[in-house]
Amino acid sequence: MNTKVTIAGVTFKNPVMTASGTFGSGMEYSEFVDLNRLGAVVTKGVANVPWPGNPTPRVAEVYGGMLNAIGLQNPGIDVFVERDIPYLKQYDTGVIVNVCGKTVEDYLEVVERLADEPVDMLEINVSCPNVKEGAIAFGQKADCLYDITSQIKKKAKQPIIMKLSPNVTDITEMAKAAEAAGADALSLINTITGMKIDIYNKKFVLANKTGGLSGPAIKPVAVRMVYQTAQAVKIPIIGMGGIASAEDAIEFLLAGASAVAVGAMNFVNPYATIEVIEGIEAYMRDNGVEDISELIGAVQ
Repeated sequence: MNTKVTIAGVTFKNPVMTASGTFGSGMEYSEFVDLNRLGAVVTKGVANVPWPGNPTPRVAEVYGGMLNAIGLQNPGIDVFVERDIPYLKQYDTGVIVNVCGKTVEDYLEVVERLADEPVDMLEINVSCPNVKEGAIAFGQKADCLYDITSQIKKKAKQPIIMKLSPNVTDITEMAKAAEAAGADALSLINTITGMKIDIYNKKFVLANKTGGLSGPAIKPVAVRMVYQTAQAVKIPIIGMGGIASAEDAIEFLLAGASAVAVGAMNFVNPYATIEVIEGIEAYMRDNGVEDISELIGAVQ
């Protein structure tokens, strides 16, 4: 039974990864999860300088998930290179670094710093507000997305995954723009913008007013967008958004994802990734699936 998947020339032992921002660099989870079992660890977003993130409160529970407005708090690339990469290299797992920035130059600085580091792929978080575009995210305008993708592609030594925002009119337009600019793969979806109000204090629950909705509530939207994108582009897709079980993960594979990432569920159940891996293996055994590639995009 073969669970290996290859994305842009990089082979992972199974298709299950962690979603950026929900797993740190694995240190916090290492007592629950054997990182050697994972297809890859996708790190929290890394910027060229430390980011303090947004004011608190910045996390709220909602039906079927959570809202977060963390604001990509991170210690910056210097700490990441010294601390996190050596930690992850102890394990036999793929390492995908999520990169964030406020300008194209910010992204390029991080990408260039990572060029000679032992990481497998870069995931580019284009949901960051573009300072020069009046805080419209890079991933919300096709021409912006094309521009940043092509510039990063020129500098990156590793294959690049563009992480698409679902907060757009047509996800396939964005996917095609990233593909045309040279992206090696896509990951989707990022969080959906949401809001929660405290009716007794008549105040926004999050200091930022809005936050990103993640968790099981967004899964049907994510599956639909992965399917549409798989029909529109030729490059591989990493599917995510509300995966809580192996059944959820298999839905994404059948819709056309080559791999999946578990996010919010890590907060609810730290063993979630391992349970998804074991569940996919059990499904393959029970249904006579010899190679996981038989499942990818099987529903047309």
